[in-house]
Amino acid sequence: MIELLAKRWIRNYKSYQDPDVRKGYGMLCSIVGIVLNVLLCAVKFFAGTISGSIAITADALNNLSDAASSLITLIGFWFAGKAPDPEHPFGHGRIEYLAGLAVSMLILWMGADLALTSVKKLFHPEPVTGGWLVSVILVISILGKLYMYYYNHTTAKKIDSAAMEATAADSRSDALSTLVVLVCTLITVLTGLKIDGICGIFVSLLILKTGFDAAKDTISPLLGQPPTKELVQEIHQLVLAHEEIVGMHDLVVHDYGPGRMMISLHAEVSGNEDIYLLHDVIDNVERELSEHFRCEAVIHMDPIAVDDEAVLAMRLAVAKAMREIDPVITIHDFRMVQGPTHTNLIFDAVVPYGFRLSDAALTAEIHQYIAEKFPHCFAVVKIDKDYTGNEDE
Repeated sequence: MIELLAKRWIRNYKSYQDPDVRKGYGMLCSIVGIVLNVLLCAVKFFAGTISGSIAITADALNNLSDAASSLITLIGFWFAGKAPDPEHPFGHGRIEYLAGLAVSMLILWMGADLALTSVKKLFHPEPVTGGWLVSVILVISILGKLYMYYYNHTTAKKIDSAAMEATAADSRSDALSTLVVLVCTLITVLTGLKIDGICGIFVSLLILKTGFDAAKDTISPLLGQPPTKELVQEIHQLVLAHEEIVGMHDLVVHDYGPGRMMISLHAEVSGNEDIYLLHDVIDNVERELSEHFRCEAVIHMDPIAVDDEAVLAMRLAVAKAMREIDPVITIHDFRMVQGPTHTNLIFDAVVPYGFRLSDAALTAEIHQYIAEKFPHCFAVVKIDKDYTGNEDE
């Protein structure tokens, strides 16, 4: 159904990374979610009323919260699709993350409220009745929620949306919750065991877990998370495909919302080449990055010695020495400045976040190691952090 509606209402509906197409899919799925959740809430509230089951009634209210969640997502996609303005020069894409966070908070609130109601039901159990009509309603609800999970999940993958993935996870959790309610209702009716409260607690725990997982997935990009290894590899391949660029480092990817990135990096080039030619190459690479990833790209050009055998040999020796200190350490921006009494070895040492030594302790160890291994040499070192795992030596 979503694909048919997309063909009718979204122009260029297969251009999933286009901001207008992303906005169209987000709003379309949200509207469908509002309609389906309101319908499910109505039929399950009716089933809960005639059966006297707190678990079914709570499940109905959960569908009502899902309709509200879809409304929040709808608003989020609407505002996230707004063009940049003087107050927000990088656009409004992070509003989509905020919408996902709001959805997760609503899920957590519903889970906590259901848990409290279910605990009360344990101490004050009431008889639960049911029949084929209640069972049919619950089965239809399960199928409806599985369909909602399917279209939200597949669309989230196509347009890379954390908010829609949170909605999909909620739909999957709801389907499982309703299945538990159905089983517990049948057990209660067939055996007379009053397990409605226990069933409600179990459902609430499933809802709470979904809320926590959804919150984690939306808070992480808001706080700032590293790019995926696949994205880093793509950037490396595109940049290093130009023979004038012999290495790259200090890659940073800023995320301002889906489809709104800023990429900055340092590109190593030969110090002997014509600077105007190299500048033209860098401009072309920035343009390629911008077109390929739909981002803003900024490249800093680092000239290095590529034909000085003494510098190259010392660079390799220092790189090997750093690996002897710890195999994870790599180097870049290596230079040699020779003086009458000693030679300065100037370089950046790159370590991952969470490295076993502090920056100060590592700097002291490098100074000592270089002094012992290379007499008359002094290390002028800066410690860099690597979150990409792809630094070059």
